[in-house]
Amino acid sequence: MKIDFVISNLKGDGAQRVICTLANYLAENGYTIRIITFRDGDYYELHEKVERVRLHQKLAIFDSNLIRAGYHLLNFYRKKENRPDIVSSHLNTMGWATIPVSLIYGLKLTVSEHNNHSEKKMTPKVWFVWNVLYRFPDAVTILTRHDQAYFEARNKNVVLMPYPLPFELNLSQKVRDDKTIIAVGNLDRYHHKGFDNLIEIVAKVTEKHDDWKFMVVGEGDEGLAFLTEKAKEYGVSDHIIFAGYRSDVRELMGTSEIFMLSSRYEGLPMVLLEAASQGIACIAYDCVSGPSEVIEDGVNGFLVTNQDKAEMVEKTIRLIEDKEMRQKFGANAVRSLERFDPERIGARWDRLCQGLSPSSTTLSTT
Repeated sequence: MKIDFVISNLKGDGAQRVICTLANYLAENGYTIRIITFRDGDYYELHEKVERVRLHQKLAIFDSNLIRAGYHLLNFYRKKENRPDIVSSHLNTMGWATIPVSLIYGLKLTVSEHNNHSEKKMTPKVWFVWNVLYRFPDAVTILTRHDQAYFEARNKNVVLMPYPLPFELNLSQKVRDDKTIIAVGNLDRYHHKGFDNLIEIVAKVTEKHDDWKFMVVGEGDEGLAFLTEKAKEYGVSDHIIFAGYRSDVRELMGTSEIFMLSSRYEGLPMVLLEAASQGIACIAYDCVSGPSEVIEDGVNGFLVTNQDKAEMVEKTIRLIEDKEMRQKFGANAVRSLERFDPERIGARWDRLCQGLSPSSTTLSTT
């Protein structure tokens, strides 16, 4: 079976990592896989059988991301030999390109949500995708049950499909003593990721524990300028490291002592799964969906009342001052991730794809 994964780019965000993890798994299990993008960025390692299709040519006029995607995809699939059995579209606004093109050529289509429907910034573009275009795909995949009823009102085939773990579990319990709290995300999305509030949290935590540092991993020139200036304003420039994009996130999570998720909203935060898999003590805001799917408060991490900065400061200080609690949370986190096992999630994708193309042979994975 031929499957095309379609997304804007393969830069260093959670959705992109998910696509690469799934593509590698399916390619290893006999599928013919292509990943199609429309902008530069190849940050993740792919299986040798995964084909990359880069439709990156700029348009002479109106070269927006979605117009470029729709134009190039329409031309690419014009040739019958280029058409797959299934198109797998990722990130909601990509539906502007993939849904009409799939309808024109009669292609089977799944669209995958990577956020939740309650996110506060509901733009007209997203509203139209969800309430009009999402009636047409053959399936819509969602990350958590929070979204189920909402999308079932718009599509007859909604499938709960959590993220697969991208990293092998870190089962070693070596002592961590680098006094670093790590956060990860695109800096240009600092409002979404709560990095603007993180600066204030850094100021309060390091008032009491001057020997601890925060490291923020992620790229974004506009966000970096804003956050650097805010760090100066709060006098914490020496306590926060903006590390940029790093290919060694797993190693950093394997040595840092605390992972913090300060987001205002999420779908299912891949970065929290990544951190938990590496046995790091996690603390996260209990935002509308996502963190509570991974963290059981007080067992394998702390869930903090959504956007309560004072509580985030207080519980971070508790973690700093209690090494045994950090070790307990980290060990429990690793043991709690069985349902995100790549084999399990890969098998669910297999069943979905086979359901759209019944003539194919299913994988042996259960």
